[in-house]
Amino acid sequence: METSLPVWSAADADGVQHAVLSVPLDHADPDGARIRLKLSRIPAADPARRRGVLIALNGGPGGDDGFGARMPVELRRGTPLNEVYDLVGFDPRGTGDSTFLGAEASPVTANFDSRPPDEQFPLLAADMKEREEGCSRAGGNLRRHVNTRNLARDIDFIRESLGEEKINYIGYAYGTMVGAVFGTLFPEHLDRSVLDSCKHPDWDWRTQFKSQGPAIRSSVDAWAAWTGARSNTYGLGVGAEAVVASVEDIAAKLAAFTPNALLRTLLDQRIGVLAPHRAQWDDLARLVVDLGKATSNDDQAAAEALLAGQSVWRPGSTMGGLREAVLEAVTLETEWPTDLELYYADMREYRDKYPYGFGVMRAQPWVGTFATWKHAEPVVPVARSGYPAGLVVQNDHDSWSCYEGGALMAKRLGHRMITVADSGGHETYAFDDNEVVDELVNRYLVEGVLPEEDVTCAGDPRPDVPADPVR
Repeated sequence: METSLPVWSAADADGVQHAVLSVPLDHADPDGARIRLKLSRIPAADPARRRGVLIALNGGPGGDDGFGARMPVELRRGTPLNEVYDLVGFDPRGTGDSTFLGAEASPVTANFDSRPPDEQFPLLAADMKEREEGCSRAGGNLRRHVNTRNLARDIDFIRESLGEEKINYIGYAYGTMVGAVFGTLFPEHLDRSVLDSCKHPDWDWRTQFKSQGPAIRSSVDAWAAWTGARSNTYGLGVGAEAVVASVEDIAAKLAAFTPNALLRTLLDQRIGVLAPHRAQWDDLARLVVDLGKATSNDDQAAAEALLAGQSVWRPGSTMGGLREAVLEAVTLETEWPTDLELYYADMREYRDKYPYGFGVMRAQPWVGTFATWKHAEPVVPVARSGYPAGLVVQNDHDSWSCYEGGALMAKRLGHRMITVADSGGHETYAFDDNEVVDELVNRYLVEGVLPEEDVTCAGDPRPDVPADPVR
């Protein structure tokens, strides 16, 4: 079956052209049912230098508040790529203005608690079972066809519709896995590629989720060590252990303020958000100091004011009673255990070791625990054969996509690796103002020059707060 050409709109106020592309629901049945993909494009600014198209895909799965079809605008704003490339973005199947994959908004009966007691575990499991049933009822046949392999096929369909022999590619977070799978399946159609903040190529989704708890804790411990070396400034104790003990004392007092420990949960969340970002360590330390004063004075109102503005975990979006359910569909690509006691044991461990940033929620049951179906095709083992070596960018303390995954992805594909040291950042190129990363990636994508060897550069500097004098 021939691929039809997209019909591009006139450029909008941002200079972006839009189109809708019809693609097979099931790529194994190209003459069967179709779904739509929303595309966007900004043509190359210098036609004389144009070297093709560059497709960019953000993280998720499901975007997770990512850019989707807005990616060309974001890349044009912060990079020189549009000088030589048509920048192309798209809403992956199931998301945004592409054919939507929804799930019924399901009720939640368990308390919102970063350290749930054992008696809440069955409620959390029951809520997740209901979540899976809501996905199943609303997802229909589309759900079975929303996976990494089909996203890679969609990209090749886009390539063909644009009349291009090859594409260039930037993938962020989950988009790294899609890009690696695209290169594995269609090596003859991939030229330059950058994978930023990689999903681990060998981990199942449960292992990927669980890795985030220890990753966040590593940044918390690094912050505690930094703060403990500045006891004269913050007064939270000398050394990392003393600082963590101060945090835990405050957490216990916050938990006593409300029946469901909401304020402690919000503190755990705030710590998990701020600790990975070195530039915000002073802000975090001062927040803890102020919360210590509030709890010492039994001032619940002051504590609530300090922790205002926090949100619940993955609140999701709604559309007429539905919310997007691509995350749930894609993460069913790999097997999930069905023994609830296995999850409960992990939750007890994570509640004790990794409460910050909602670590326990990475260990609890997920929709895959209760899935009644499997994807029709297995996951694709990534490999590189037939396309050029590219770049991997990875922060060494990334809380979402652990460093180990980026290192293995680079080794597996034979890519050069840029390590951002002492950084909990995520999705760095063009979005984190890292001059070294931006210069190296720009030089590669625009000029075709890879670094001669792997590179390590610094992330955001730590706050300029003097350490205590050595005694």
